[in-house]
Amino acid sequence: MISLDGVMQAPGGPEEDRSGDFQYGGWTAPLGDDLYGQVVKKELEPAEYLLGRKTFEIWEAYWPSHSDFWPGINSGMKYVLSNSRIESHWQNTRFLKSLENIQQLKNTNGSDLHVWGSSELVKLLLKHNLVDELRLKIHPLLLGNGKKLFDNQAYPATFEPIDQVTTSKGVIIATYRKAGKVKTGQSGE
Repeated sequence: MISLDGVMQAPGGPEEDRSGDFQYGGWTAPLGDDLYGQVVKKELEPAEYLLGRKTFEIWEAYWPSHSDFWPGINSGMKYVLSNSRIESHWQNTRFLKSLENIQQLKNTNGSDLHVWGSSELVKLLLKHNLVDELRLKIHPLLLGNGKKLFDNQAYPATFEPIDQVTTSKGVIIATYRKAGKVKTGQSGE
């Protein structure tokens, strides 16, 4: 979930992530509709998750007691990149210490890894060419400040669109799959 200017901080609620004095928590709520809800419902099917520590701690405090909304979240395996955490009482949680651990996990024959939130982790994955697919919900608003999805350190790559819809509230929901290296040329040729 991102704004037009790339902010991904605290889409779910006012108290989700107030770091940096962020004032717009819950900015996605007014932009939901039936189509948006259908897409989210599909995304909530059981999966394996790769999370940064801060996102994990938000989830750890909330989702175990709200599984009626997201039934697969407790049973899904949660891999968490953290230098400070080594254990959790939340079932199916494993902590990873390094980018190398993520690369090893990515090279296994397991399920696809879904990354939710985790702005610093996403930037790290983009920087090291470890993103195979981007699922973006681009919301029609500018937030100005906040944690951004993209910075100037992403590994150059092209992505091809594999699915996109626009909701009645103007949210563009698009899925892109990595297609290869960036090609250049002269405009107008």
